Amino acid sequence: MSNENLRRLTEAGVSVWLDDISRERLRTGNLEQLIREKHVVGITSNPTIFAKALGKGSAYDGQVRDLAVRGVDIEEAARAITTYDIRWAADVLRPVYDRTDRIDGRASIEVDPRLAQNTEKTIAEARALWWLVDRPNTMIKIPATLAGLPAITQALSEGISVNVTLIFSLQRYEAVMEAFFEGMEKAREAGHNLSRISSVASFFVSRVDTEIDKRLDKIGTPEAKALKGKAGVANARLAYKRFEEKTGTDRWKSLELAGARPQRPLWASTGVKDPSLPDTMYVEELVAPGVVNTMPEATLDAFADHGNVRGDTIRPYYDEAREQMAALERVGVDYDDVVRVLEEEGVEKFETSWNELLATIQKELEDKA
Repeated sequence: MSNENLRRLTEAGVSVWLDDISRERLRTGNLEQLIREKHVVGITSNPTIFAKALGKGSAYDGQVRDLAVRGVDIEEAARAITTYDIRWAADVLRPVYDRTDRIDGRASIEVDPRLAQNTEKTIAEARALWWLVDRPNTMIKIPATLAGLPAITQALSEGISVNVTLIFSLQRYEAVMEAFFEGMEKAREAGHNLSRISSVASFFVSRVDTEIDKRLDKIGTPEAKALKGKAGVANARLAYKRFEEKTGTDRWKSLELAGARPQRPLWASTGVKDPSLPDTMYVEELVAPGVVNTMPEATLDAFADHGNVRGDTIRPYYDEAREQMAALERVGVDYDDVVRVLEEEGVEKFETSWNELLATIQKELEDKA
């Protein structure tokens, strides 16, 4: 039986993606079950997810043993292991990809986060991952750092579908949309079929609240405390407004006539970290047509159990979102500093997870050599 709450969320225009992957989930048929029962139509991964998956159970033992016997380099072993899972997930999701006319059914894999500040290496890694997975419903995750922006454009121009990750600020989101437009225009000039190139822009939500609420607690005034738990949703709603504005231009209409699909906003980091807030908040408050919400399994289960779809919860609240962001500035929250810190920490966290993943693989290789 499919879940009624998630069915209504899907009908309201939200594509439900799972922010998780593991060999065990694939091997047991759990992903197929989530597609059938919980309306999951895509998956995302990151270095933290892979590090956790590899550290649990025995699902990777056979492949790791073969890699050890062959004496494969640790970096190539990491690529072999992670692309195997993404390839498998893409195959499981292929019927969704076909059914939705290539809109959903996507599996995302991230470039090595240590390359986040190097444009040329990011481009080379994106090409390598696209070739290694070799599935049309793959997306390559590229971070929205300043060095990542030209890599996004270049990858799209070559027909590589891109999931832009680690977006925190409205200003950077505008730069991401510009990178998307430039990439699609170059792809059109190169003769690519634009309808086969897909992109999403992953706008992080809960991390914004975590950082801003910490600052509001330090400020300590009643006005500051009244704003806790509001910034993440307000920031995302204003991002959707910019998306609407950008897709209403003649420039977009020209690309659309050539077959392009919009770069959909994707709400990432939607697990609620503050226990005083509703555990489905970052799903319920960010419903609008043509968005993706990639959820950790706990959030997916919570919404399936008690989520509430109230219709469009983004567009009617633009004025309120603007006022909330202005109020944050009035009480002394420096938005530019917040998003700078979040981007730096985001890259650093993924680098740490990637290094943990490499260390785990190294140990496994040594144990099985």
